[in-house]
Amino acid sequence: MSCLIHKSTRSAARNVTIARVSLTGRRFMTGGVTPVTGSQSPPFASFASVPRSSADAQKSSANANNASRISWPDSSFVEGEVTHEKLTREITMFSQLPENFGVNQHIPIDNELKERLRSTLWKFKAPIRFAFAYGSGVFSQGRSYQKTKPQVDLIFGVTYSQHWHSLNITQYPDHYSSLRRLGSGAVSYVQDNLGAGVYFNPYVEINGMTVKYGVVSVDTLCRDLLSWDTLYLSGRLHKPVKILRDDPRIRLANQRNLFSVIRTALLLLPEKFTEKELYHTIASISYMGDPRMDVAAENPNKVKNIVDNQKQHFHRLYAPLTDTLPNIQIASGYDGVSETVKLVQDMDPVRRGNMVARLPSSFRKRLYARYTTVLGVEPSQNSAMQSEPSSDVSEGAISRSEGSKFDQMIAEHPELRAEVARAIRHTVSWPSSVQSIKGLATAGVIKSAKYMGEKFSKWRAGKQSETEEM
Repeated sequence: MSCLIHKSTRSAARNVTIARVSLTGRRFMTGGVTPVTGSQSPPFASFASVPRSSADAQKSSANANNASRISWPDSSFVEGEVTHEKLTREITMFSQLPENFGVNQHIPIDNELKERLRSTLWKFKAPIRFAFAYGSGVFSQGRSYQKTKPQVDLIFGVTYSQHWHSLNITQYPDHYSSLRRLGSGAVSYVQDNLGAGVYFNPYVEINGMTVKYGVVSVDTLCRDLLSWDTLYLSGRLHKPVKILRDDPRIRLANQRNLFSVIRTALLLLPEKFTEKELYHTIASISYMGDPRMDVAAENPNKVKNIVDNQKQHFHRLYAPLTDTLPNIQIASGYDGVSETVKLVQDMDPVRRGNMVARLPSSFRKRLYARYTTVLGVEPSQNSAMQSEPSSDVSEGAISRSEGSKFDQMIAEHPELRAEVARAIRHTVSWPSSVQSIKGLATAGVIKSAKYMGEKFSKWRAGKQSETEEM
């Protein structure tokens, strides 16, 4: 086992750290950004790395000898299949992760708001292991048509759902609907077994703010980040969020989640595209199949508003990761006048087949099942073609595997974009629909009606904005 942390990979606009962890023939590789000066991160920088000096290489080697080692049983490692169990068993401390691993996930926000949000966590006696804030109450989404400030959206990752709700119901019974009268067991059952595994308490007044907080078990969150079972919370983490309390398992799982959405976006995009189109595709994935987008319950311009107003945050989140992918290059860079950065991806079926093979396991199985029918491949033949992936360290991703002939056939299929979009919609639609219906029980009728009223107002405002721009 060896852990090699490659440092001093730099561009003119920012510092990029590439960490490579060798795991018995398998490799994890990722990038993180070091803090940049100024209030905003720079435009898309060159993917090319500056060769390291021999002194830098020696220093990196010395650091590697001191790094904590992560031992993965290679014989049982298949991307996305048992990673959750290995995370549970192996990752307990940040010191086990490479230096600067996943720092790209930490998005800067106003210091006063950040401290206020962090202090809100301490108002809860029930233990919160991981937490992040998201939505228009934290990040700008353009012109607001609401007369009052939007509620702040929070997600709490907890270890034991029933124990957490038992403590929280005792402390804050008014946060819950009448469902609390059935006890914490009923509440946790509804949370874990219906929809996407999240229990929301909306319109809670706490610490001088109105918040909506969702509770999810850390295990459920990690599984969705790694496998895309529902794309509910993993999809939220595709967009910029403010992490208020971090956890090493979730940081590792989310870094993989971010690589997964880049690959999925590349499968949906043509050969040439812009940086903004990449971010728009990434941001739109979790909304494909979301019933709220079809029933006047969400701003139709939501994705555009998010990307237009948070482009620098998207850049901070994804640029260090795209820097490590060899199949995406800059066609024309930032010229100091136009903010448009044009990119080009390698359409070679072998490399695109590799991307298919490295999709999250649950999502990949859904795509495989569809193409077994589309391509007319019998399950027995399909299994034979999907041989165990081999080691591949040429790309920047957390897990290395090469695609089979079946993956390459998928990559070459003329309707690939439509089929990937179809798989996304099928992944998102059912859990999102059930989660919305579940809100009637978890939030109560009055709060649910208020929530839907606000969502309708956002939809109407979005339509009004479209009319004004015509």
